[in-house]
Amino acid sequence: MKVEKISELTTNRLSIYLRCLNELTAQGAKTVSSDGLAQKFHLNSAQIRKDLAYFGEFGVRGVGYYIDDLRKHITKILGLDRRHCVGIIGAGRLGMALADYYGFAQTNFTVAALFDADRKKIGQKVGEVEIFDIKDFSEIVKRDKIDVAVLAVPAEFAQEVLEKVTEAGIKAVMNFAPIPLRARSDVKLKTVDLTISLESLSYFLAKPNNLNGKNVKPNAPKARIKK
Repeated sequence: MKVEKISELTTNRLSIYLRCLNELTAQGAKTVSSDGLAQKFHLNSAQIRKDLAYFGEFGVRGVGYYIDDLRKHITKILGLDRRHCVGIIGAGRLGMALADYYGFAQTNFTVAALFDADRKKIGQKVGEVEIFDIKDFSEIVKRDKIDVAVLAVPAEFAQEVLEKVTEAGIKAVMNFAPIPLRARSDVKLKTVDLTISLESLSYFLAKPNNLNGKNVKPNAPKARIKK
């Protein structure tokens, strides 16, 4: 397995492939080719084959992929063959919305605890998830075996919170604060900036020609043809 060459874009696509395979399984399909997978879900067949080749040979000549087997392989590659416990730091609107997100019920991720510095919130619950004092973060991490942290705190506190999280031994962090953070080399930090995504959409709305992959200036003057 050529682990050193595997990019985050590749692992993101593996997650998409797994979702597609789950849908095919629900439809009763047993096998699928890379071309069939690409056509049904608007993917790139060459990219599918290239991504999977990083991890081994899964296809069978004349058959394609056995869906159930490929699902198991990708599940293991992504580390989804075991449960992951999530701790959310920041019990504001975003943090509480994430804790109550129904989509987690369909994944291997479970929100184990919420954390906040506001003493008025400590002890309250969002559904079944209790809000703890951030001072007790390390203790709760060990107790509940939390291995993923989500930062839903104001930007000015994000770096300080990240350092506290990594000191507790957390190696995987998702950050929602709209600020670049500095993480240790042994910590995987993924930042989700909603503002950047919305501004990117705004760009395409402002320049509709770009929606088709073109960059044509509207009302460009026509070239004059000399007679």
